[in-house]
Amino acid sequence: MASDELPCIGGERAPRSHATFSRRDWAGLRANVPLMLSEADLTALRGVTDYVTREEVEEIFLPLTRLLNLHVRAARGLTRVTDDFLGRLPIRRPYIIAVAGSVAVGKSTFARVLRALLAKWPDHPTVELVTTDGFLHPTRVLEERGLMNRKGFPESYDLPQMIAFLANVRANQAEVRAPVYSHEAYDIVPGRFQTVSRPDILIFEGLNVLQLSSGGSSRGGSVVASDFFDFSIYLDADEADIERWYIARFQALQRTVFQRPTSYFHHFRDLSEAEAIEVARDIWRRVNLANLQSNILPTRNRAELVMRKRPDHAIGELWLREA
Repeated sequence: MASDELPCIGGERAPRSHATFSRRDWAGLRANVPLMLSEADLTALRGVTDYVTREEVEEIFLPLTRLLNLHVRAARGLTRVTDDFLGRLPIRRPYIIAVAGSVAVGKSTFARVLRALLAKWPDHPTVELVTTDGFLHPTRVLEERGLMNRKGFPESYDLPQMIAFLANVRANQAEVRAPVYSHEAYDIVPGRFQTVSRPDILIFEGLNVLQLSSGGSSRGGSVVASDFFDFSIYLDADEADIERWYIARFQALQRTVFQRPTSYFHHFRDLSEAEAIEVARDIWRRVNLANLQSNILPTRNRAELVMRKRPDHAIGELWLREA
């Protein structure tokens, strides 16, 4: 299903493997899915600068949850076929959804809202959310390897640990632990873990989750994170918009979190507005834009669903894989 009612955002066009949907066309696929989150729920789920409206939830998220629910049912049916063939008792394996995209594109808020909505479906009430931040190497290791300025690049992650986590979740182990990352401390929290216990759905959110390799090296072996995904979503936007959102988020954090003595970025607390913008723009272009262009954006067409954001952060166009 395609529509010509809206121009392609930023001149981008979907690859031939994906069908293009306007926002209105996509909203029409909601069917009768009810909205079961209150305004208070949405307020609690929103990010620092990423404002998700009720309209966004109704027109974008609810059709998406309907699509994902259909996929979950189909996946369970295929699993039962294999179990019947092998003559074993049915195993209810977690359905794993990946959420990828640039820094500051709104992945965290998107994943939180998606988790809350999927958990309202009676078929899969247990939905867990894990971010790849927990699989970053600790600051000590990054400093030893000279990688602090490449944090978020593929080589900054403990890929074997990430693969082991996903493999254990997929194998339906009773309890699987993921390290916890503190954005305030800008480091892994020693001795602290998030425990995942046989969820119906796992949402796995991060920058480079759709990578085919670890920065071109073979450290991760032949198995990559995307081997474990049942469905993948890529949040996309024009680079100029993402840069603007990144700078706005940096400014908001400078006025709040950076003021705390425990913040890794406490030394930025007294920057003037102009200085904060200059520092944020430098970090964006030197680190995050480089990572986006070299590692993240090249994985976009591997996603089952690409969601293209407009300058106002709302989804304007969607590309859904058909082939």
